[in-house]
Amino acid sequence: MTPGNNGASTPEDDDPFGYLYADGQANGAQPPSGGYGYPNSVNRVRPVGTRQYGGPAQGQAAPPQQGVYGQPNAHYAAPETFPGGAGPGAPQQPSGRGGGGGRRGPNTKGLLIGAVAVVAAVVVGIAVAMTSSSSEDDKGGNEAGGDPAPTQSQSADPSPSASGSAEEEVELPSIEAKAMRLGGSASLASEVKGAESDGGVYVANLNQPGASVTWTVDGIPEDGLYTLFTTYSAAGEDQSMTLTVNGKQFGSKLNLGNFTGAEDGDFAKGWTKTYAWPTLNKGTNTITLSCADGDKCNVLLDQFSLKKGQVKD
Repeated sequence: MTPGNNGASTPEDDDPFGYLYADGQANGAQPPSGGYGYPNSVNRVRPVGTRQYGGPAQGQAAPPQQGVYGQPNAHYAAPETFPGGAGPGAPQQPSGRGGGGGRRGPNTKGLLIGAVAVVAAVVVGIAVAMTSSSSEDDKGGNEAGGDPAPTQSQSADPSPSASGSAEEEVELPSIEAKAMRLGGSASLASEVKGAESDGGVYVANLNQPGASVTWTVDGIPEDGLYTLFTTYSAAGEDQSMTLTVNGKQFGSKLNLGNFTGAEDGDFAKGWTKTYAWPTLNKGTNTITLSCADGDKCNVLLDQFSLKKGQVKD
């Protein structure tokens, strides 16, 4: 081995592909015959341009021949012949949720319906509020069968104050039989039980023309309408007598009906009450109940009393 020549057996010179190069061929390199020295390897080295691609491998069947261009292929089937297939111009199935890939656009129809529902709910709420407000305003006056609704200046349950601002009912005078001024055949008696006057005293003998009772009442607080209550007893037929207020006949007649249904002569059962609504003046007034021609005056008279306004009890 000379200097500079390391021989041909060095590993780097042992090139299995040296036969492919000119210098390798000059040095006598030969292509391997045993499949590059690997067991069971196949030598597939061929000259350039001699290899056939697409041919059948050893032991495999040849693939079907490619059809001639423009002629139908016996092994081809159009997509529309398969189940669910479509022709070339068929619309593509949109790919969305449950139908393949891709995503749908926003559900604008659902959003629109929701917006309309919200607006409708708001309108209904405003209408109900306006109706309720109108109903409350309509209740400002008196209601049938109920008490008047309180206003801003009136409390539902007024509490007493030191100044006495809450209006109190003024107690009006009343009179019993013994205190009345009698006229004609009228006289006092107490034989029939049931009179409310002190000692059970009442006025009798009023069933004669010209008989009368007069009450001169003081302390009327103001001009206006008042209710005159008369306590009496009637039996059998209904009675009626003439009522005079301050010298003027009031109405037609004072109704003295047999409201208890007492039989004729049973005055103990016939005690009852009637009323009239005269107009009185402030201060002193004169009230007279008399038996005029054509009146029915078979009654026993017990008391007179007054209340302010037109009431029935």
